[in-house]
Amino acid sequence: MKHGKKYRESLKKYDPQQSYPVAKACELVKDLHFVKFDETVELHVALRLGKSQTVRDTLVFPNQFTAEKKVLVFCTEDRAKEALDAGAAFAGPEYVEKVKGGWLDFDIAVATPDMMKDVGRLGMVLGRKGLMPNPKTGTVTNDIVSAINELKKGRTEFRADKTGIIHIAVGKVSMDAAKVAENVKTLLAELDRKKPVDAKADFVRSVSVSSSMGPGVWVSVEEEA
Repeated sequence: MKHGKKYRESLKKYDPQQSYPVAKACELVKDLHFVKFDETVELHVALRLGKSQTVRDTLVFPNQFTAEKKVLVFCTEDRAKEALDAGAAFAGPEYVEKVKGGWLDFDIAVATPDMMKDVGRLGMVLGRKGLMPNPKTGTVTNDIVSAINELKKGRTEFRADKTGIIHIAVGKVSMDAAKVAENVKTLLAELDRKKPVDAKADFVRSVSVSSSMGPGVWVSVEEEA
């Protein structure tokens, strides 16, 4: 891939082959920033997963960096007020038909279990957008108040793709590097907790962090253990 002059210049500021502790890696990402807008800081973790293994869960980062999301709750009429009082932007059974008609003015969808027989019919619409409620990510639940509170705090889903790699945003270049590093460590600690019981010792194959337009910086995970 051919990169521009500013990108090539940024490569001269560090050793692209060296691995750095999390804190130093996050500082370097800020130093390597060369565009005018506030880039997202991205973490890329390559895992050693067997054919039947997967890693998928949610977490709330200690340092938030995204705008508050609009939450839609698919629930019965008698629970709509509870959801709205908890901070949902929209709630009620009528939204099944609205979404079926093409309305998608929300960021995250939550559903109570008794609504899933109707919400499940929206798979072609919600699934394509990554908005389908799922019990594995805590978005199919009877405890809608707790779910809404966590989502509004920035609860984020992470999952390994088919190649065993997790790509996830962990901050903004404008943030203090220490806060970005804390988010990175939070995700790595969560991955360690979610490691399959039969996973190999070298479960985490590699870790890198970068801004959305900048070069990647390898992270030395061993030094953070």
